[in-house]
Amino acid sequence: MNNIKSLWVLLLLPALILAPAYAVLPSVTAQGEPFPTLAPMLKQVNSAVVNISTYSKRESQYNPLLNDPFFRRFFDLPEPPGSGEQIPERRRQSAGSGVIVDADDGIVMTNYHVIRNADEVHVSLIDGRNLGAEVVGTDPQLDVAILRVDAKDLTEVQFADSSLLEVGDFVVAIGNPFGLGQTVTTGVVSALGRSGLGIEGYENFIQTDASINPGNSGGALVNLAGELVGINTAIISPAGGNVGIGFAIPVNMAKASMRQIIEYGEVKRGQIGVGIQDITPDLREAFDLKKGQFGVLVTNVFEDSPAARAGIESGDIIIEADGKTTRSTAQLRSRIGVKEIGEEVRLSILRNGEPMQLTVKIGAAISQQKQAENLAPLLQGLRVENNPDGDGVLVVAVAPNSPAAYSGLRAGDVIVGANKRKVYDIESFKAALQRSKSSVLLRVDRNGGSLFIVIR
Repeated sequence: MNNIKSLWVLLLLPALILAPAYAVLPSVTAQGEPFPTLAPMLKQVNSAVVNISTYSKRESQYNPLLNDPFFRRFFDLPEPPGSGEQIPERRRQSAGSGVIVDADDGIVMTNYHVIRNADEVHVSLIDGRNLGAEVVGTDPQLDVAILRVDAKDLTEVQFADSSLLEVGDFVVAIGNPFGLGQTVTTGVVSALGRSGLGIEGYENFIQTDASINPGNSGGALVNLAGELVGINTAIISPAGGNVGIGFAIPVNMAKASMRQIIEYGEVKRGQIGVGIQDITPDLREAFDLKKGQFGVLVTNVFEDSPAARAGIESGDIIIEADGKTTRSTAQLRSRIGVKEIGEEVRLSILRNGEPMQLTVKIGAAISQQKQAENLAPLLQGLRVENNPDGDGVLVVAVAPNSPAAYSGLRAGDVIVGANKRKVYDIESFKAALQRSKSSVLLRVDRNGGSLFIVIR
């Protein structure tokens, strides 16, 4: 009997020892301070992050197998619509996220790809309200859309200055991943100024390891003060899930688009009128750039452009724009792209190794339609000029998200043949393009080599 009692004591001893430990877990640190938590900040921010549902109508597509009576009878399927019958429409719903940035006017910022091709847009708040939203305007090149909802008692997120972000800063991503509902993840700023990803026309992304998944698009990336630093946009996802590489549009860029969309209903981007290219290691050596010195090379200056009037010359290296280092052509394009027509940009350049300061007024951009005037529709968005080094035409720019952007042509290419005709200049190029309306065959000189490009 005593042995049995001893056994029970041994069995109960761990519980008796551990039970008080769970009851007296400290609520403060050894210094008497509360443990760090994001909860107070999130209580202020969460109500400003919304879920977005979109509805679009599209015709149902019937599989040709449905025309086989045996196939329909075997699977007990209904008869397909007969000749002349209206094919029923089907509604498709998708989910994303958004951020309320102006509570008084009901302004919601999100990604363009979240609401693209939508017939209806609905915004769901954390308090359970579901509101119809009006699309005020979009900026496809930056992947930003601005919505408006008619509601009271909204909460807004304050803007931060995203230019002050540094690698290593803590950030919090809030959104609606996989349609689960509002979710919070944390991480740091992994890199700044990411470009060349081919996601959007203007790329200057914040990279973060805060978990971003499908459905987070358009959601908030905030700092520890609860201020908006970016709009979550994309991930690198080989397996379809988060791998710790996510991208957000800096809020300074998104805010510049929003301001124009609200005022004009669209974004009117300007230009300074230069052709530019990234500096390769060979170019660094040729231009004798110092260690740690970065920039963008000016390849040509368009006649009577803002850059020409400001005194920029071919061969100049733009090392800073408004005091910020320009490491790539995408970065420079993005910094100029956020400015309105008529604003000025301060450029620091190197000319023959000597530093110079120039101020350029942003001019109106040539529309894609005008750029492609008298060229084939398949090349809409292409800007060319006579090759200054001989026969052919030089590609000076390819407008993002235009037909030409998907052709494979790049700025700096020299088109020396079109539709089996030699190209000497712009006039001969236009004449050669008239030979075919449905396709274009181009012969292109690129980086010392030649290739053929077929565009259909």
